[in-house]
Amino acid sequence: MFTGIIEEIGEITAIAPSGDGWRLTVRAPKAAADAVHGESIAVSGVCLTVVGSTADTFDTDVMKQTLDVAAIGGATVGTRVNIEKAMPVGARLGGHIVQGHVDGVGEVLEVRPGAQWSVLRVSLPADLAPLVVDKGSISVDGTSLTVSAVSPSSGSGTEAGHWFEISLIPETLAATTLGTRAVGDRVNLETDILARHVERLLAFRATTAAVSEGGSR
Repeated sequence: MFTGIIEEIGEITAIAPSGDGWRLTVRAPKAAADAVHGESIAVSGVCLTVVGSTADTFDTDVMKQTLDVAAIGGATVGTRVNIEKAMPVGARLGGHIVQGHVDGVGEVLEVRPGAQWSVLRVSLPADLAPLVVDKGSISVDGTSLTVSAVSPSSGSGTEAGHWFEISLIPETLAATTLGTRAVGDRVNLETDILARHVERLLAFRATTAAVSEGGSR
């Protein structure tokens, strides 16, 4: 479990084939300093397991499914990544509940720099659109953020499609990789777990109601 509060920016220093997946070496001195075998570290929002470490790097395996569904599948040596270690029991929940399970990938559509902050507009896969609301929480590349604007529910029928916006303060711009994001960049998205549970519950209730209605005829 994570909170989406990034602890440092790391860098991928090696990528080696591992079965049908990868073994990554990530340079992240703060995380690696006390990393232990088997612990979880979120790498740009992807929960990965430490399989080895040195004083300033850690190794982790990434399976094919993760490479297929997350933006990390396009990473190369030198790619900068957001790093967060798992939240210890009893710690403050500074962001929101983040599992490190990527729901999908968005694309940066627009970057609007301002005097004190920067606004990013990011595309939103159609199946995730109902789970993202204005002023709600979303994890973008592992960073806990508040949605500052969202496309209308009818956006699926427009040329622009679904999107959401996030407003980044100077601290977020400096402390995460989001400060260097440009139009066309792909980012990992994880929606609010509470919204996902509600969607699942409503889907079951709708199915049960339909069955009951059919049986009563």
